[in-house]
Amino acid sequence: MPKPMERTDWPGPEPAFGLGRYCLFLDVDGTLVEFAASPDGVHVDDALASLMDQGSRALGGALALVSGRSIADLDQLFAPRRWPAAGLHGLERRDADGRTHATTEGIEQLATARAMLAAIASQHPGVIVEDKAASLAVHFRQAPQLESSLTWILEQLVRDLGSGFQLQPGACVLELKLKGPTKGHAINAFLAEPPFAGRIPVFAGDDLTDLDGFVAVENAGGLSISVGDRVRGRLRLPSPAALRGFLADLIGAERRHA
Repeated sequence: MPKPMERTDWPGPEPAFGLGRYCLFLDVDGTLVEFAASPDGVHVDDALASLMDQGSRALGGALALVSGRSIADLDQLFAPRRWPAAGLHGLERRDADGRTHATTEGIEQLATARAMLAAIASQHPGVIVEDKAASLAVHFRQAPQLESSLTWILEQLVRDLGSGFQLQPGACVLELKLKGPTKGHAINAFLAEPPFAGRIPVFAGDDLTDLDGFVAVENAGGLSISVGDRVRGRLRLPSPAALRGFLADLIGAERRHA
């Protein structure tokens, strides 16, 4: 397994304590899987799906995806598996009982922005607009030179739409979204419910959108894990492959000590 870039004095979920004391929250793109040229280019292989299954069982079901993707997109990506999940950076959440909680007020106001951004994408090869219903994500990984101009356009759209919207920057993406619950709010909601309640939370993420989640788990006495170098968690790992290796080692050690 690749070694972490940096460890702090917080020991993390050491196998000797038993994984049953912990719950795990995982971002997806850039954290569990490498980025692709476009969102639909991401693929979950059998090894990762199996690792997630093993992790969920070892944690008694206390594993959830916390992503900028929609829950429907996450279900398609990991099909046929379905776990508790928070989508759209916390705007929607499916709890362990399968109930979905969502923020949708004001969503109809995105219609004008949707048409404008589609026109911009049609004029600029490499710009992809991902329509998530409650948000519009403008990906420019294939056209990085347009970052400044796209940022200006989206800032104007947020101003025109009013106080119910915000601009969420990410790794080669700018997302125009409804204001509402964040990843941190979603994690706190999970922590108030079984099977997550009473456990030590661990959250792995890779980008600015994950910082609220880092604060939530650290305030609850848990561990933030940053993947890559875009943000800083209490434990740092260099890549999604390193995170998967880290999780596999923990699960393997738990089995050996069972």
